[in-house]
Amino acid sequence: MTGSSHATRRRRGNRRTSFVRDSRGATAVEFALVAAPFLALIIALIQTFLVFFAQQLLESVARQSARLIMTGQVQSQQLTQAAFKQKVCDQVVILFNCSGLMVDVQVATSWSSANTAMPTLTFNAQGAVTNAWQYNPGNAGDVVVFRVMYVWPVVLGPLGFNLSNLSSGNRLIMSSAAFQNEPSSI
Repeated sequence: MTGSSHATRRRRGNRRTSFVRDSRGATAVEFALVAAPFLALIIALIQTFLVFFAQQLLESVARQSARLIMTGQVQSQQLTQAAFKQKVCDQVVILFNCSGLMVDVQVATSWSSANTAMPTLTFNAQGAVTNAWQYNPGNAGDVVVFRVMYVWPVVLGPLGFNLSNLSSGNRLIMSSAAFQNEPSSI
């Protein structure tokens, strides 16, 4: 073996060894491995926050709207279903589209028959809800069940994270209140 070929092999060997020992790209590789799960976690956290925030806002709207019925203001003003729904919508300041709010007001015969469960929604071919909602604010002393609902759009999260509870891939958020109307002051 000649001296020049031996020196060439040694340089190649040094290059291979130096490539293995070189750590200049390690940070970029480590970040690439950690970035996808980190971003997936951030997206899941933001989506969860938005759903819970919307749910809490809907709870507040339901509580305030139920008070209008319970105190007899709705009955004394003889509000129609559309007018009452507009009063509910007036309390929503962010996050919701008023046309998507669903308001259901029913009189129950007793506390044990008050249905505050989540309803089964029916959809048309365009994906719009076709349920017919009741509107009966009742009279003084009646047990009333008030439900306000909204179909919240859910984006399928990374790594299979999914908050949907409807077959359409969206989430039905709902708030309900069961109360007894106050006696009339007249």
